[in-house]
Order: sequence, then structure tokens, then C-alpha cells
Amino acid sequence: MRALHELTALELSQAIHRKQVSCQEVMRCALERIHAENAAYNAIVQLASEEAVMQQAREHDVLLATGTSKGWLHGIPVAIKDLAHATGFVTTSGSRVQRTFMPTQDSLHVARMKAAGAIVIGKTNTPEFGLGSNTFNAVYGSTGNAWDPSRTSGGSSGGAAVALARRMLWVADGSDFMGSLRNPAAWNHVFGMRPSQGRVPGWPKPDVWISQLGTDGPMARHVRDVARLLDVQAGFDPRAALSLDSESQSFVPPESTSVKGLRVGWLGDLQGHLAMEDGILSVCESALSTLQLAGAHVEPASLGMDAALIWEAWLVWRQALVASNINAILAQPGARELTKAEALWEVDRAQTLKFETFLQASATRSDYLQHLLKLFERFDVLALPSAQVWPFARDLDWPRSIGSRHMDTYHRWMEVTLYATFGGLPALSVPAGFDAQQRWPMGLQLIGPPRSDRQLLRVGAAYEDLIAELMSRKPPPTPA
Repeated sequence: MRALHELTALELSQAIHRKQVSCQEVMRCALERIHAENAAYNAIVQLASEEAVMQQAREHDVLLATGTSKGWLHGIPVAIKDLAHATGFVTTSGSRVQRTFMPTQDSLHVARMKAAGAIVIGKTNTPEFGLGSNTFNAVYGSTGNAWDPSRTSGGSSGGAAVALARRMLWVADGSDFMGSLRNPAAWNHVFGMRPSQGRVPGWPKPDVWISQLGTDGPMARHVRDVARLLDVQAGFDPRAALSLDSESQSFVPPESTSVKGLRVGWLGDLQGHLAMEDGILSVCESALSTLQLAGAHVEPASLGMDAALIWEAWLVWRQALVASNINAILAQPGARELTKAEALWEVDRAQTLKFETFLQASATRSDYLQHLLKLFERFDVLALPSAQVWPFARDLDWPRSIGSRHMDTYHRWMEVTLYATFGGLPALSVPAGFDAQQRWPMGLQLIGPPRSDRQLLRVGAAYEDLIAELMSRKPPPTPA
């Protein structure tokens, strides 16, 4: 058997259930990796005591000895993104205002992971309130890229992506509003999936009717691990009224999958609308050529709608939802002075937002969905780069320009990720390759039709099988 930290999550689960390895041995492996790796990257920002987590591992071993398993995650350590609630750990959301907030209940997807046997050992880092695709905050500092800790990890699930890439964890939860599961996956050479709208219900939430742009979801080093974690996280909950019905069939693809005959629409840079750093399109096109050589049909595609109109409608939705999520926090005395400017910008712009403006933006979004459905009559999946820039310096909050093009908002440089979100579509970020100097990873978004999560994961698994050499690459040694 390979070293424990190199096993897939599914292989590790099998080894635990066959009693080839104990839960205590798995926990020791995780703690050793964290102690060896985390200082250079700052991916895991809260960690339970060794005594506490080893006791939980012993209890899981006792259960197995009596023939009882909680589920496929039985005894597997996980660390929860610090936007979600895990009892016993503070949920800071990267905010100094929230740095002592102790939740009294788990977030729904966390409760489901625990019920499936996972042992929560800590929290992973995130930007303040999850805003911006660079994981840094005034509570815990920044998270460095798994391949080059002087560069950003991406975000907002940056801590999760780095913990996976550096073999501190086997699977991780994340969340995605504007690429937060996809961008850090791309920049750390792992897989991140934004599920269909409603697939992974969120609870507790202040609103369950409108706030559907953000969703929790799975991340891992292998597609089948992503799919198995989605099995756990997904499913209807009556408290989340718009959540999708539970699936009777697993999301895990069969062992043998193929892309022969798959129709892929390559959206590229949206006919020049999206600014892209040099080399990104060519790396993604190389990944698409891998699909072509395996029998897929890849051809250029167009949205069929003015991307500028989509962007303006997106801004309205985003500002309304961000403001509604953090208004109560900012109402606390002194909170504004402790909150980053980008969050205040979103909230302040929302204060003058009219209901008619929101309805107009919703109509634009509805029109956009109709254009997408027409595209999916021609294509099985759509493809876009997962990011518009290569990982930038860790101490830079966000890029002010891409080439000669000025970025007019703090998130304009990550516009490429909104197109799946705004359509409520499932999207999987898969590793595409590296920059010309082979330093930094890049990913490719594969976007499926509404509620096609299972089919999309089959495509992802088939692609992973085709890129074994690329996936065999491991991050450089941790700097001394």
C-alpha cells in the first residue's frame, strides 16, 4: 500500500474498513503532515488538540471493531472552511468582528459529513467574508500557493485547496459564489466542483428563497473523491425550500468512462470580452486537445448574448446578496472600522439599490439562462478557463490590471467564473497544465446543463484518466 497521505480518499476509506489501517494511524498521518507543511502555507488556521482528535479516532476504531461504520468517511480527518459552522470551532469568516463567534450548530453540509464518519480537526483559511479570490484576512493572515508559497492560493476556498495539494487532507469542503471552489482548485492543481443550484442546501441561512448564488461543495485531488463527497453533502432538506431532491444513485462515475462523442463548446475569452494573461488560453486549449484526441468534438462557441449586460446584472445580484449576508454584522458598534474596503463597497452600493433594478437584473439573468439552454442543444458541456490570471504575489490584494486593461472592480479579474454561477449550472474545475516556466498551475472549467452534476462528473473522471502524467506531478518540497 502506498503512503497513507498519497492514497485517494476512496482508497483510504477502503483501507480503514478492511482494517488495513486504523483510524488512529490515519489521524497521526494527518497531524504529521499538518505539522510539517502548514507553517509555510497557512492553510489550516484552527486545529483541535492532538489529544481530542486522537480520542475521536480511537472511538471510531472501537466502532469498527464492533462491526459499526458511520459511513464512507469513517475516521477520515477533515478541516472545514472558516465560512461554515463546525461546533467546537470559532467561525470567524476571516473577520475581526467575528473572531470570537462560536456557533451552536453545524452547517448542514458539515453535519452530513460528520454523520458519514468524518472527524473535524480544524478550519481552513478564507478571505474576509469569502470576498475576493485571494485568501487573506486580518485574523489569520494569508495562505500561500501549494506550488509557490510566495504566490496566492486563490480563494475563497484557498486554505482547503492548499491543504489538499500539500497532502494534509484527503477531501475538503468549500463554497463557491464567484469561483471560490474553482479558482483555488485551478491554482493548486486539484479538482473543485460548484454543484447545481440547490444541490447542496445551505443551513442555517438568513434567507432560503433568493440567496442561491453561493453554494457549498466538494474539493479533492481526484474526481471520484469529489463525487463521493458530493454524495454526502447533497440532498433535499425541508429547511432549504429550493433544495433539490435527494438522489438514489451515487454521483461517483463508473470505473470505465469515455469522452468519445462528447460535444464541447469552447467559450475561450468570450470573443475578447475577458482580459486574459498570456499563456492561459493556450494551456486550456492544450487540455481540450487531450479530449479531442480521445474522441470528443471541440469547437468554438459564443454565449449569444452581450457579456456586458450579464456583468451589470451580476453586479446587482451580488451586491444585494452580499449586503443581506453581512448587514447585521456591520451593524455592530465599530464593525465598519474593522471591515475591509471591498466588503463595504458591496454593502454601500446596495443601500441605494431599487427593487425595480433588481427585477430588471433578474430578467436579464432569465434571458441569459435561455441563451445557455440553446447552447446546450448543441453541446454537452461548455468550457472556459478557471482563471484570467496566473497566481499573483501573495501580498497583493487583487490585480488592478490584466495586461493593458484596467480592472474596474476588485473582482473584475475573476469575471470568467460568474457564467456558471449566474446560470445555476454545475461546473467542475479540472487541472489543465502549467505556465511556460512550469511554475504555476492553471485549470479549465467544464460547465454542464442544469442539474447535470452526475454527467459532468463522468466527463471529469474520463478526463482525469487521460491526464495521468499531468496528475502525477507533485508540488515542490516545502521551503525550509
